[in-house]
Amino acid sequence: MMGAMVIPLLQFVILGNAYGGKIHDARVGLVDHDHGSEARRIKESLNAITANAKTIQWALYADERQARQSVFDGKIDAVIIIPARFSADVLRGHVPELGLVIDNSDSFLSQTLTTEADDLVKALNQPDIKPRIESKVSLNVIELYPYIEYMKYLLPGSMALAMFVSVMVGGGILYVDDKDKGVHEGYLVTPITKLEMIIGLNLAGIVKAILSGLSIAVIGSLTAGLDTLTHFNTVCELIAVIVASAVALNGFMFLLVTKVDDPIVPRTMIGILSTLLFFPSGAIYPIAAFPKWLKLIAVIDPFTYIVHGLRSVMLKGGGVLPITIDVSILFLVGIGSLIASFPLFKRSL
Repeated sequence: MMGAMVIPLLQFVILGNAYGGKIHDARVGLVDHDHGSEARRIKESLNAITANAKTIQWALYADERQARQSVFDGKIDAVIIIPARFSADVLRGHVPELGLVIDNSDSFLSQTLTTEADDLVKALNQPDIKPRIESKVSLNVIELYPYIEYMKYLLPGSMALAMFVSVMVGGGILYVDDKDKGVHEGYLVTPITKLEMIIGLNLAGIVKAILSGLSIAVIGSLTAGLDTLTHFNTVCELIAVIVASAVALNGFMFLLVTKVDDPIVPRTMIGILSTLLFFPSGAIYPIAAFPKWLKLIAVIDPFTYIVHGLRSVMLKGGGVLPITIDVSILFLVGIGSLIASFPLFKRSL
C-alpha cells in the first residue's frame, strides 16, 4: 500500500505546483518614446499590477532595439513600446497604438501577458468623466467558489490514481503472483466455495483501495489547504464516493486478471491502463476541451465518475444529489464486473 501511494503523491505534489498556477513576476520591459502624460498613466498602471496582482515585474529600457533583443535572448518575456506623440494622439481623439513584442514560445505565458496588456488598454480607454447616460453593456462576473488552485483541482485525480495502483498491486498482481507461486493451491484444498473465494479476494482489494483513498484524501487536503475533512456531512459523502470507487476499480481489475497466469502481464498493464484511464478522465484537464473520440472514452472510463464525484464533494461541497449518478455508476461497474468474472473464475488448477 505504501508503494502504491508514493507515485500518486509525487504526481500530486509536483504537478500541483508545476501546472495551472497564476503567472507571477513575468519579466516585462517598457520603451517610452513619448514621455507624455498618457505614458505616465501606463507606468502607473504597470506599477499597480506589480504591487497588487504581481503578475509582472517591469523595467524601463531606453533603447528599443536593445529591448527587442532582450526578448529574443530570453532576458525578458515581453516589451511594451509607447510610440512618439502617443499622448498627443490620445488627447486629440486619435487611435494610437501601443506595441507589444512578446515571446510566444510559451503559449500559457504569452496568453497571460496578452490578457494583461488588453486589460491595460481597456483601462486607458475609459474616460476620466463618465457620461450621464451609460450606453455600453457591462458584465458582472459572479464566481460561485473561491479561487481553486491547481493542487486542489488535481487532488481528486491523484486519489483515483492511488486507489487504482493499490488495486493493481494489492489485488491484481498479488492474485496472479499467488497463482504463479502455488499459494492459490492452498485455497483450493479448503471447503471454501467459488463465490466465497471471489468475495474474499475482492474484499481484500477493496479494503486496501479504501485505505489508500482515505490516506491520500487526508495528506492531500492538508497539503493543498482544503478544509473538506472538517465537515461531517462532507466526510460521509467522501467516504461514499471512495467506497464506490474502490468497488468499481477492484471489480474491473479482477475481471481483467481472472484468466491471467503470467505475472508479467499485470505489471505490463499498469502503464497502459494508467494512460487509458487517468488522462481521459478530466483529472488534469477539462473534458470539454477533448476531441469527440476522446470524449467517448471518457464516457466509458470509470475514472471519469470517480474524479467527478470526488471533485463535487471536495471542491464544491454540493451535497448528496450531485454525486448520486457517479456513485450509482461506480457500483454498477463494480458489481457488473464481479458478475461477469464469476463464470470465468475456476475453483481448480
